[in-house]
Amino acid sequence: MSWFDHRAAAATSVLAMLGLGGCIQPLYGPLSAGGGDVASEMRAIAIEPIGGRIGHYLGDDLVFDLNGTGSHELPKYRLFVTLREGVQTPIIDTVTGLATSATVTLNADFRLEPATGGAPITRGTAMVIAGYDRTSERYSNIRAARDAEIRDAKQLSDQIRLRIAAALATPGS
Repeated sequence: MSWFDHRAAAATSVLAMLGLGGCIQPLYGPLSAGGGDVASEMRAIAIEPIGGRIGHYLGDDLVFDLNGTGSHELPKYRLFVTLREGVQTPIIDTVTGLATSATVTLNADFRLEPATGGAPITRGTAMVIAGYDRTSERYSNIRAARDAEIRDAKQLSDQIRLRIAAALATPGS
């Protein structure tokens, strides 16, 4: 490729970006329709109880991620989350026959609905995996598994928050 071809490709890229300039909207900027912003809309999400220990971790993380201000807003939306957990032990010690590592897999199906009812605003599935080492110490294995669950819950919360923010920023899409 010659020097001229490189310059032409760069100029084409710049022109394409300039043409898309009006299409790009900051995720947490003001909403185009109805005023307000995504952050205030996210503070108005009521999280329905999520069952189980990991559901408790995920619910706490979602409360903080969606409304880290501590303010109480009148709910405009309701978030429903269903969790599925799996644990696998991919590596087995050939001498002892015991697992030397494990992975905790979490799948979350989520649905955001208006608080007054109606069609879901967004829905989706998020999946995360966290691994941990296992030892011959029982308590260490339990604590490592719990830490992996907590890491998974935080990552799921981040994924769900981002998808909800994108859906609220682009209503009707």
